[in-house]
Amino acid sequence: MSDLQNTDAPALPGIVVTGASGRMGQMLVRLVADHPEVRLAGALERPGHAWLGRDVGEAMGGAPLGVTVRDDAVAVIAQAQAVIDFTTPAATVAFAELTAQARAVHVIGTTGLEQPHLDCLRAAARHAPIIRAGNMSQGVNLLLGLTRKVAAALGTDWDIEVVEAHHRHKVDAPSGTALMLGEAAAEGRGTRLAELRTAAREGITGPRREGSIGFAAIRGGDVVGEHDVIFAGAGERIVLRHLATDRAIFARGAIRAAIWGQDKGPGEYDMQDVLGLS
Repeated sequence: MSDLQNTDAPALPGIVVTGASGRMGQMLVRLVADHPEVRLAGALERPGHAWLGRDVGEAMGGAPLGVTVRDDAVAVIAQAQAVIDFTTPAATVAFAELTAQARAVHVIGTTGLEQPHLDCLRAAARHAPIIRAGNMSQGVNLLLGLTRKVAAALGTDWDIEVVEAHHRHKVDAPSGTALMLGEAAAEGRGTRLAELRTAAREGITGPRREGSIGFAAIRGGDVVGEHDVIFAGAGERIVLRHLATDRAIFARGAIRAAIWGQDKGPGEYDMQDVLGLS
């Protein structure tokens, strides 16, 4: 008679989604619920929100998912292995304190963080992993690594231009991702973007300064996001391009980061670490 085998599989990492009613929050809820390597462990919203007490799947207009939308972040995060957070700087700092206490992975896609917020996150990262990126797209982060390598390989006689396009409702220019690409190019050249940056041009601008990194922004229609890094030399050009056609790429990248962080110690990480590009 053969020995009985233990068929109990280890529990999948539980992910809590903050800001569950938002566009990114709903996308994360759907993708986490459908992902084979994780489970949806919680959905958080602010006090007084209309979704509180409802099944998050039903609140989104679909089938029930067995997870109730709650506002008691302390209790919900205490049971999580990871928290994915695309909210506001103040909320992110508050969540960071709770994820640190729970020793859970905190994946942060929140933008607009200033130095006081970053200082708080650094303190929380002494107790648990924090993975933060201005853009969670796996493709964009690969483009960052490639941009850094190409800039390092080419001399300053190659001009660098970052061209980006977004939908007509985007209010800032250049995009945060474009600036990240500019920073990557500057790092490849061993310097900082602030020393090389040339903003959008108009009128009689004079010849281009050698070694500078230029930016151009296009706004129109419903463009999700397009970024080109152009390296222009004498008689030849190299163009590195990323085209985003679905905002789900940011959610997929965040989920990959949450899975990657499960066996990592306390500290600050980014998507370059997740992709093995650091």
